[in-house]
Parts: sequence; structure tokens; C-alpha cells
Amino acid sequence: MIRLIVLSMAITVGAGVMAIGYGLQAGASESNDAVLGPGTVTVEIDITHSKFAVTPVAVHPGTTVRFVVHNHDPIRHELIVGPPEVHARHEGGHEAQHPPVPGEVSVDPERTAETTYVFDHVGSLEYACHLPGHYQYGMHGWVQILA
Repeated sequence: MIRLIVLSMAITVGAGVMAIGYGLQAGASESNDAVLGPGTVTVEIDITHSKFAVTPVAVHPGTTVRFVVHNHDPIRHELIVGPPEVHARHEGGHEAQHPPVPGEVSVDPERTAETTYVFDHVGSLEYACHLPGHYQYGMHGWVQILA
């Protein structure tokens, strides 16, 4: 019985060490490879349970990002990308539907929509859903623009 417990502990510890090693190796290799662009790139965003599911987005200046947004929810959402003044204009959530404007798209329930945005300055820009209560629920994130 003791041998079984020791063997079980050894397997558990070994698996943990392997997982940590893999995580460190993956983190080291993704540092520069994860920065997209310049040029045109596509970023897929899934929406499930009123949450954006997207890996961190980092781009070089001069990158045009084609955001493809898959809404898996039974309610409408939106994706607004831009500087603070754009978000200030939308934070009331008064627009039920967005016209085709770069960086702004409405996504009907169980549908896919897309928009593009050109990131041309170093810094960060927010993306968000400003429909009533969605931003407060956590539907926002950041795109890092790195030189």
C-alpha cells in the first residue's frame, strides 16, 4: 500500500514538473512571436456567456486587424475598437445597430460579423461591448501596439 502511495505521488510530481517546464518554454517562445503584423492580420473573437474569448492581442504599428467576431450567445453584442473618445461616444449603449464603420460592428445572436481597424501608433487601445450592462459585466479588453 505504501509503495502504491509513493508511486502515485512520484507520478503526480513528475507530471507537475513537466507541465511547469512546458509552460516556461511556451512563455519564452511566445514573447516576440505573438506580436502580429505589420500588414493585414486576422484575429478571431468568440463571444460566449457575454464574455470575449480571445488570446491577448499585440500588434506592430501599421497593422490592419480584421476582427472576425463569432457571437455564440442568444443576445446581440457589439465590438467597438478605438481611443477613449470613441468609447465615450458609445458608453451609453444607445446604438442598437452599427453601420459599417472601421472598428465598429454589431453582432446578432448566433451570428458572425467582422470589422477592420488600423493600429498606427504605439500604445494600447481598448475594445469593448457597450450595450447596456455588458461593459460592466467584463466585455472589454486591450490591444497592445508595440514598436
